[in-house]
This record gives sequence, C-alpha cells and structure tokens, in this order.
Amino acid sequence: MITTDEDLKDLLSQAKTIAVVGASPKPWRDSGAIAEFLQKKGYKVFPVNPMYQEVLGMKCYPDLKSVPEKIDIVDIFRNPDEVMPVIDEAISVGAKSVWMQLNVVNELAAEKAEKSGLRVVMDLCIAVEHRALVR
Repeated sequence: MITTDEDLKDLLSQAKTIAVVGASPKPWRDSGAIAEFLQKKGYKVFPVNPMYQEVLGMKCYPDLKSVPEKIDIVDIFRNPDEVMPVIDEAISVGAKSVWMQLNVVNELAAEKAEKSGLRVVMDLCIAVEHRALVR
C-alpha cells in the first residue's frame, strides 16, 4: 500500500494515463470534477461508466477493457462493496496501479491488487494529493 508522500508523488509524477471509474457528468459528483482536474494537469483521462457516452466533453468508456490505451492509474469512485470487480478488471487489463478515492476502503480488494503486482492507494483523494505533492 502506498502511504508516504514520496511514493504518492512518485506515482502521480510517473503516470500519464488515468481511468476514472464511476465518472459522472453530474455537477454535484466529485468524479467528473476530478476527471476534469486531472485532464487539466496534463494526464490523458478516460472516464469509465456504462451509463454515459460522454463526461465533461470526454468520451466515456463502458469498462476498463474498452479503454484504448494502457492505464497507469485506475481511479475508483465506487462504493467499497463494488470495488472488487474493478480490481479484477484492472488486473486483467494490466493496469499499473489502483487508487481508491476518499472513503473507498476495501481491504480485501487492496490485498488482491497488491498480490497481483498493482500499486495501491486507498482512502485518499487523488486531486488533494496532487495539489499537495506535484508542482
């Protein structure tokens, strides 16, 4: 599990592509705003949500398998009990890491991801950490 500022900064600095699972165009949802924030910070962002064709002007994909590029970070905006299938899919597509957003805590999913070689962040906001650590 990645917990130190140095490791978080390293992960955010090395990543180029981020899939935002649970991205939503609804303005009251953080997922869309954070996807937009990450895009403005220079990441190639892939919203993932089978409910939408587009999120904030970005093509939205129904699942991780549909994302046309290798994924560095899978940023997860899902209820904790809905995380395991996302982890399974992240493993199957060869993602490098998974980031479970603030209040998304699933120890079994985190353990499975780590055992499969993924770097794991849990219960932190990617935008907050980016603002604090990446210049």
